[in-house]
Formats: sequence, C-alpha cells, structure tokens
Amino acid sequence: MQILVADDHKLVRDGLRPFLQELDPGAEILDAATLGEAIKVIEEKPGIGLVLLDLMMPGMDGLSGLEQIKTRIPETPVVIVSGYSTRDHVVSAVQAGAAGFIPKTVSGTAMVNALRLVLSGEKYLPSSTFFEDPNNQTINPAAAKPTGAPPPFDRLSRREGEILAQLVEGRTNKEIAIALSLQEITIKVHLRNVYRKIGAANRAQAVRIALQSGWVMPEVIN
Repeated sequence: MQILVADDHKLVRDGLRPFLQELDPGAEILDAATLGEAIKVIEEKPGIGLVLLDLMMPGMDGLSGLEQIKTRIPETPVVIVSGYSTRDHVVSAVQAGAAGFIPKTVSGTAMVNALRLVLSGEKYLPSSTFFEDPNNQTINPAAAKPTGAPPPFDRLSRREGEILAQLVEGRTNKEIAIALSLQEITIKVHLRNVYRKIGAANRAQAVRIALQSGWVMPEVIN
C-alpha cells in the first residue's frame, strides 16, 4: 500500500513513518511538504491507499486543499492530522470529505488504531466532537456507521474507565499500573471486568470497540 503523508514539518513526516510501517510493514511512505507537492505525488503515483493531510501546510486555503485532493482520488480515505481539533475544524473537515480527523496530541499507538478503523471503512473523529443529525439528536460522528449493539460504557466503574482510557492510548499493563499507582495484577483483574462489561474478547477488541464508539473518559462514571 502507498501512504502519502502531506505535512510541512519533516519532523512530523519522519516521526509518523514507524507507526505507518506498523500499520502495514510493506507500505511505501510518500512525502509532501506543500499542497502542490501532494497533488503532484497523487498525479504521478496512481493507487495511493491512504492520505494523511495537515490542514495548515503551505498551499492549503482552508478546506479547499482537501477538496482538491478528494476530487483527484475520491475513493481514497483522506485523514486530517492536525494540531487544531476544535469542533468546527472537525465537523467542517468531515463535511468536506475527510474520512477521519486525528489530533497530533494522540499517541502513536492510538493513531495506528484509528487508521486501522478508517481503512476498515469506518470514520474516526475525536470523541469530543458532536453535532446535530437531521432528527435533532446529538450524535458522535465517530460512531456514525453501525457497529452492532452500543457498548455499555455506563457500566464501567470510575477506575475501569481510567484503565480503558490508558488502554486506548496504547499503554501496557505495567505502564498503566505505574500511572495509576496500582499493582499490575490489579490492572489485569480490572481489565477482565472491562472486557466483560463492554463485550470485548481481548485487549485489541476492547480498543476497537472504544474507538468505534467514539468513547471518551467522562468526568464522572457511575
């Protein structure tokens, strides 16, 4: 698979490479530092399977750059990777054709999980992004595509929610134990309860369910 990373910061482009190779070890990673370069790569390299796009790089005039790219490769998922992830930014990007919106503040593992979701045909957006649907119901766009019964996150205890949030960020049991000042065996017990309550068979499935639902750790979990 060919993946185009369009960002004017070389440090960002280089930093994404190992995570994209984790996504697909055989992936060819293509670079672009401006919208013009991105369009040139797209025209010269037919068959690009995924585009990661920075909205603030040179040549981008708002969302017109995204629209220009989508016009050329309408079937290819374009994911915005940006340091700016306000509700308006996210919703506008989705309306313009973005398949996902990933803040640059997420961990590399969380980004890989989000991109896997996008490549499976889902949308991935920050879980704090909500908007009104035609029936005036507030929905999370990350869960816009049906994924079965809604995960019952309201059944999680406060501690279980904290542990699931750490899990989504890609942390190991040992790292979670250190972060929450708990024993590693305690983390394992809590994770078994999390899996049972949200209907996950294992760690990877728990992360997928959380990402698909757009779940975010609330301030209070009953």
